[in-house]
Amino acid sequence: MRKESVFRLFGFIPTALVVVALVVGLMDWVPGDPLDALLGEQALPADRAAMAVALGLDKPFLVRYADYVLGLAQGDWGNSLMNGKPVADLMLARAPATATLALAAMAVALGLGVLGGAGLALLRGKILIILDKITQALMVTPSFVLGPLLVAVFAVSLNILPVAGMGGATSLILPAVTLGMGMGMVLARFLGAQLRETFATDSLKCVRAKGATPVRMFWGHALPQAAGPVVQIVFLQLGMVLTGAVLTEAVFGWPGLGALLVESLHQRDYPVLQGCLLVISITYMVCVLLSDIVMSLIDPRLNKNNML
Repeated sequence: MRKESVFRLFGFIPTALVVVALVVGLMDWVPGDPLDALLGEQALPADRAAMAVALGLDKPFLVRYADYVLGLAQGDWGNSLMNGKPVADLMLARAPATATLALAAMAVALGLGVLGGAGLALLRGKILIILDKITQALMVTPSFVLGPLLVAVFAVSLNILPVAGMGGATSLILPAVTLGMGMGMVLARFLGAQLRETFATDSLKCVRAKGATPVRMFWGHALPQAAGPVVQIVFLQLGMVLTGAVLTEAVFGWPGLGALLVESLHQRDYPVLQGCLLVISITYMVCVLLSDIVMSLIDPRLNKNNML
């Protein structure tokens, strides 16, 4: 591993500790009194005191922070205020659904990215202009807009796909497309730009002069050469899957970590909310770290001064 990647790896730990501090301080910064939100303003003093102890609000911030870090080191993420179950168990029960959705969304994004990127690099004239506008529009369309539109067309009007829930392979299509569409368009535009530069290189011109077919030029030469920088975008997009999954899972009733986060927010279940936010944040940080390490291995010109 290069020196720059090692520096980045060691920088991960203090950044993670800062994220934990922000998560622990959530109840200090949330508007209003969390005890009033949970118990109501008419709650008895004894009930308020018991809830303050349960949440750790009777302790200074630094003490709560140290207790939370020590608990995490021992695998203790706290217990839900609603049902008393360990937060770690609740998240583990929802993690497979989110992992399934994330993998399906990345498959959609990669498929659309390669096809769209090839089209943007190879097409010409009005077709290229139309494809360019379509990718721009889909890239900026948020999931909470795209999701209901897909539901209205394919679930309500055509009645060929289920509206919501986790009931089989077909129920995965709409949420995966909703979550992967924007990422796929980002990949398509970035890959298209990389392919155009690659096709203009002397090496590709030499391959073309030797009589290589367009298919062989694309799959055997252009795409492998252009794929290097795209790898970093893929890892960054993978980190965005979890943040986008919060809205997508809520729209489609998908029982993953995003839905658990929304449920805990509505119920003011702060230990579960803290756990979900921490998992999503750390996962995104890991994806960014991997993108930096992979990119530094692919492109030796990168150094620690231009790492993200």
